[in-house]
Amino acid sequence: MILAIDIGGTKTLIALFSKRGRVIRRRKFKTAQGSKTFIRELEYNLENFTKYKIKGVVVAIPGVVQKNCSISFGNREWDGIDLLSPLRKLFDCPIWFENDANLAVLYESFRLPGRTVFLTFSTGIGGGIAENNRILPESSRFEPGHKKYWYDGRIREWEDIAAASAIENYYHVDRATDLRSKEVMKDVAKRVSLGLSDIVKEYRPDNLILGGPMGKIFKLYADYLPDLEVKYRRPKRPNESVIYGCFRYAKQKEQE
Repeated sequence: MILAIDIGGTKTLIALFSKRGRVIRRRKFKTAQGSKTFIRELEYNLENFTKYKIKGVVVAIPGVVQKNCSISFGNREWDGIDLLSPLRKLFDCPIWFENDANLAVLYESFRLPGRTVFLTFSTGIGGGIAENNRILPESSRFEPGHKKYWYDGRIREWEDIAAASAIENYYHVDRATDLRSKEVMKDVAKRVSLGLSDIVKEYRPDNLILGGPMGKIFKLYADYLPDLEVKYRRPKRPNESVIYGCFRYAKQKEQE
């Protein structure tokens, strides 16, 4: 069995996969603000999985991964925290760490032709790049949300304009997925489109997948996106691309 741990900005999802890739148990809890509190709560929730025969653990990190365990957590001040030691106390098996967007693109690009860029519009804007069912090296340096664009009279980072959190703040809603009107969808497409042209020019993808909360309502604004000679796609699993990517990653590691 494979254990997937998706550490998000607001929630952490743990999923246990059968050897055939079916989720047989899952557990979700709120991601604490403090790293020490988070580690305690992670250990507590993982205790429920220690009775299973785990062959590998994959941890999805919303930030930079180096040497498998040296990590920086995006907007959190958790740089360099030790997650490997508590996991090793619980599980006697290989443990891998990888960026969450990289894992998402690994799953969402599976069996797609050519090169795929996956973008997740959530608390911020992250992304990954894959080709031939492999994460590409340039994916580790891919930080689309920090690109700057002129919008609404000033220069701002793309994620401050088009992330789901930014759209929620602008329209004063709890969830961007609740938005529905045609005029709002045109505005959403305008915001999302700001960085797409640069991405297509630089990485030449065949497929462009828009994920996160904005992936759930993709069909509502898809017709207003620019024609960039790329195939726009909705994620197969908008809410669970990352954990399914964890499973695919573990299976690849087993074969190396």
